[in-house]
Amino acid sequence: MREISPKEVEKKLEEGTILHIIDVRETEEVADGKIPGAVNIPLGLVEFRKQDLDQSKEYIVVCRSGGRSGRATEYLEAQGYQVINMTGGMLAWEGKTE
Repeated sequence: MREISPKEVEKKLEEGTILHIIDVRETEEVADGKIPGAVNIPLGLVEFRKQDLDQSKEYIVVCRSGGRSGRATEYLEAQGYQVINMTGGMLAWEGKTE
């Protein structure tokens, strides 16, 4: 499984890189703040919403601490998607939120 640190994600966003971020936390967790532009697909719905994702794009998967995003990354990778797990999750995120 490929991984990326929160600092690397923050740096890419600051540089203007277009990132496709999936936040797999529950809706009420995301209400407290998410990475700008991230799309919320709770972990329990990833299997049912994967058809909404473009297999030609690379996605960074985020959760609270890195556990759920790791499971989502493994699942999506097995389905043929290009995914990277953000280590440490939102607990390690120091960048802007929306």
